[in-house]
Amino acid sequence: MTEHAKEQKQSSIMLDCVSKQQPCQSPSVPDWSLLPQELLHLIAKDLEDEEYCFDVVHARSVCTSWRSSFPFPSCLLRPSYSLPTFSDESKVLCTVEKIPLFLFRVKTPAVSPSVFYLGDLGRDNSRDHMELPSPLQCSVRMQLPGSDPTLMNMLDCQIISLGHQYRVIGWDPESWTSPYRGVALLPLNKEGGGEDFVVILNFTNDLVVFRSEETRWVRLGKITDTSCQKVLTFRGRFYAAYLNGDIFVIDPYSLEATLMNPADHFSSINYLVQSGNDELFLVEATIPQAEVVEVSRLTCRVSSLDEDAGEWDVVSDFEDRVLFIGEQGNVTCSAKELPDGCGVSGNSMLFTDWPGDAIYFYKYGVPTEYAEDDLNFWRLSREYRVKILNKSPPVVAFRVEH
Repeated sequence: MTEHAKEQKQSSIMLDCVSKQQPCQSPSVPDWSLLPQELLHLIAKDLEDEEYCFDVVHARSVCTSWRSSFPFPSCLLRPSYSLPTFSDESKVLCTVEKIPLFLFRVKTPAVSPSVFYLGDLGRDNSRDHMELPSPLQCSVRMQLPGSDPTLMNMLDCQIISLGHQYRVIGWDPESWTSPYRGVALLPLNKEGGGEDFVVILNFTNDLVVFRSEETRWVRLGKITDTSCQKVLTFRGRFYAAYLNGDIFVIDPYSLEATLMNPADHFSSINYLVQSGNDELFLVEATIPQAEVVEVSRLTCRVSSLDEDAGEWDVVSDFEDRVLFIGEQGNVTCSAKELPDGCGVSGNSMLFTDWPGDAIYFYKYGVPTEYAEDDLNFWRLSREYRVKILNKSPPVVAFRVEH
C-alpha cells in the first residue's frame, strides 16, 4: 500500500470517528492530538461540506492543534452588512445580519415522542464551552421566550442545516409607521468582484429598498393594492407574495416588478418556500366555502417554479422533502436524514404558526368523509399529532406524538 493510500485510509477512519462523535480506537492512531498535520488537513478538507459543520466544531474541541488546523465553519458565521437607518442616513447605522437556521432533533428512545427545535438557536461564544470530562462535548446556547438561556449538548441532538435568513440588528424597524414583516438581502455578483448588495425591507404596505452603490433608501413604487406578506431571494432575484395571492418577481438592478401568478389562480393564502438553490415552491392554502368554516377542511396546492418558462408547475410529490411553514421562516429539509418512526416523513408540510397547540402534517391525497372533495390536494393527515411547545421567534419547538 502506498503512503498516499495509507493516509487516505487513516483519513477515512478519523472522519468516520469524528462524524460519529466516538473516540477513535484504531491501533494506528493511539492519540488524536498526535496526528500528522498533513492528515489533519485531509480530514479538514473532507469536512468542508455544510452538513458536517457541527462535526467540525467537535473536531476543533479536541486540542489547540486541531483548533488551529480546522477553520471555523463558514455556514456558522454571521456575515453582516452595515447600512443607514431612515432617521439620519449620514450618522445612525444599523446592521443586517445573515442568520443560520437549523433543525435540532433531540435523540430519544424509539418509543418516546420526538422533540424538534427549528430556528436560530445561537452559538455559545464562551471560552468554557467544552463540558468535561469528554473534550468532544460542545453546546449551543438556546433561549425560548419566557425562559432562561440554556446550553444544549450537541451530542444529544441530530442537527440539520436549513439555510439562513436575514435580520435587522441595532435598530427597531417595527417603530416605523407600518407593520414590519422582514428583510431580504441579495449580494450582487459584478464583473471583477465587488461587495455591492440590495436590501428590501417589507413594511406590508411599502417595500423600502437600499442599494449599496447609492447609499440611500427609496420606496419601491406601488406594486398592488394589498399588503406584502413575504419577500425572499431565489437565484439572483427577489420574490414577493401579497395578501391577495399575487406573486411578483423583482429585478435587483432595475427594481422592475413582474406579476408571476399561477395560470389557474386561486383565492388563497400564499406561501413561498425555498429549497436551497434548487427549487422554489408556491403553497396555496384555501378554506372551502361553506356555511360553517372548518379549518380542518383546508386544502393546499403546491407548485414549483419553472424559471425558463416563467410559470408555476403544479406538483403532487416533492419526494423526500418536508416543508416547514411559519413565522421563523419557510424552510425545507430531507426526511431521509431523519430516522424512521420519528413521525416526520417526506412529501409532507407542517404549518407551525397556525392557531392552537395541537396540529398535524399535511399530505397529498388524504381521503375525506365528504364525497364531493377533490383528493388531488394536500390535506390534514391525522397519522401523527404535533404538539407545539413554543412558537415565538427565534425558535419553534414541537413534539411529534404517535
